[in-house]
Amino acid sequence: MTAEVTHGLRLLADIGGTNARFALQSDPAGGFDDVEVLTGASYLTLGDAIRAYLEGARARGMAVDSVCHAALAIANPVEGDEIRMTNHHWAFSIEALRQELGLTTLLMVNDFAALAMALPHLQPAGRQRIGGGIELPNRTIGLIGPGTGLGVSGVVPAGGRWIALSGEGGHVSFAPVNRDEVAILEALWSEYGHVSAERLLSGMGLELIHWARTSRRMKAADITTAALDGSCLECQGSVRVFCAILGSVAGNVALTLGATGGMYIGGGIVPRLGVLFEQSAFRARFEDKGRLGDYLARIPTYLITEQYPALRGVSAMLSDQIFSLHQ
Repeated sequence: MTAEVTHGLRLLADIGGTNARFALQSDPAGGFDDVEVLTGASYLTLGDAIRAYLEGARARGMAVDSVCHAALAIANPVEGDEIRMTNHHWAFSIEALRQELGLTTLLMVNDFAALAMALPHLQPAGRQRIGGGIELPNRTIGLIGPGTGLGVSGVVPAGGRWIALSGEGGHVSFAPVNRDEVAILEALWSEYGHVSAERLLSGMGLELIHWARTSRRMKAADITTAALDGSCLECQGSVRVFCAILGSVAGNVALTLGATGGMYIGGGIVPRLGVLFEQSAFRARFEDKGRLGDYLARIPTYLITEQYPALRGVSAMLSDQIFSLHQ
């Protein structure tokens, strides 16, 4: 690998619908320097947010003028030069942004493709097993993650490397599996027409589940807090429904991908649910696929606990990009 890949600071970012996590990295095989989380709504453009981060890093003593390569994972499809975020107001041209920032390389990838790239390299301390199953080596690994939206991805082994899948599986149509979920779907049909899995498995989704079940409007954070402290049985019920639906959708992804290398849960919501998730029907619903139940029972499910996994994945993708350009 060339010296350009292994030396000099690189800018990395994980840009969600709510927050943008930035970091600098001097060694692609090492950790991250100067990690900072910025609130997206505080900045008119992505370029403004990047410059604010770099100015702050400069003030903290980082040699940001040496940055010429950057990789940004973004919660959006990346299909060409023009990006218009689904869950945020930022819209931009990748090439124009590269020129604006004076970068040699600006790699823009889907955030869940970047997160998926980190999965084969997660250490045991970076994941928590949920249920049984045994992962098979060098097999497809699946990923699902509720946050501001619902991300779906995976990685496929190809020779001695991994290839990340970029898709928008969170927008598949929601399929209820019992009468209570049919009632939720009917309530949301009248509001939205098409009801996607993301419409339920996201921060807004938890709020909509609670509204459809109780006719009460509450913020997702308040629902979670009241469920965890035991002050609201209805909130606990809504969280249980959320976890059960997540299990069904995760099982669908595992079946679609043939994810016998394991199925992983990312995103910002599930880690906050703690024991409510661990004791939920998630795993039972993951396996509840009729004739394919035994197949799914053999696939392990994990909750990602590593702090910055998407940054690790996008770093690997940046190294591959720079290396291929210098062949």
